[in-house]
Amino acid sequence: MRVFVTGGTGAIGGYAVPAMVAAGHDVRALARSDAAASALRAHGAAPIRVSLFDRHGLAQYFDGCGAVVNLASSLPGTASFVRKSAWADCHRIRREGSAAVVDAALAAGVPRVVQESVAMVYTDAGDRWIDEESPVDHYPIAVGNHAAEASARRFTDSGGIGVVLRFGLFYGVGAAHSEQLMALARRRIGFRAGRPGAYVSSIHLADAADAVVSALEIGSGTYNIVDDLPVNKKHHTAALAGAVGKHPYVTGPGRAALLLGERTTSLTRSLRVSNRRFRSATDWRPRYASVWEGYAQMARQLDAGSDRRRPAV
Repeated sequence: MRVFVTGGTGAIGGYAVPAMVAAGHDVRALARSDAAASALRAHGAAPIRVSLFDRHGLAQYFDGCGAVVNLASSLPGTASFVRKSAWADCHRIRREGSAAVVDAALAAGVPRVVQESVAMVYTDAGDRWIDEESPVDHYPIAVGNHAAEASARRFTDSGGIGVVLRFGLFYGVGAAHSEQLMALARRRIGFRAGRPGAYVSSIHLADAADAVVSALEIGSGTYNIVDDLPVNKKHHTAALAGAVGKHPYVTGPGRAALLLGERTTSLTRSLRVSNRRFRSATDWRPRYASVWEGYAQMARQLDAGSDRRRPAV
């Protein structure tokens, strides 16, 4: 089908666009710069210059599309992650941008909208498994995610197929934070935020991209996109260390991160998330069952100097 993608040159988009093209889809994608346009052409997609907030302009380019995939985001850098003000652009993109995308899709008669979200909206569940019916939290930096999900539900309520993908913690070549954590691991510094026994649910960017392709064929609803085997934070740090072959001399910030409360809650809570619903609805299976396999592949790819935007195989 013809698919329009926003956020096509971001961390996940850099993998999802070529994956959709490889699956035989005719992909158009929003480009805000010449560099982005060139990257999209290199992946076989047609770059489109239009604002994410221009409902009328979007509707014109959405015409004839079988689906719109909204991956647009603007996460703050690691150094400014704890500052609430640093999330303003991301909140606007997810709140106003997702609303504009849905309005344009409805105006253009697009039958399907796929909306990116995150599994970090769930409430801390300790060691219990989390599914799509588990309670969610409305802490400050999650406001944009909840707004984007509400836009997707509005699309469904208006007669369309609205799909929300709640991704786990992204990692892989091209995910800046995971590259930074791996760089620290090479210096024998282990990152762990929160209790060592708390769970973290992750997803490799290549597996996330495959999930986006599969989402073009499923029914309306919310789906968790995480790997098969979430690990606790102690083992997450060990997986990073094992991938680079260096035992950490120091690990942190540990429980001290809990002192920042809601500013770090997306990193400190325990989330043992299940992907069972999506696996049951599609043929999707993560190629990396856990970060143990995924980080090892990522380290090899970085060592080989591979293209930062080429899907891992």
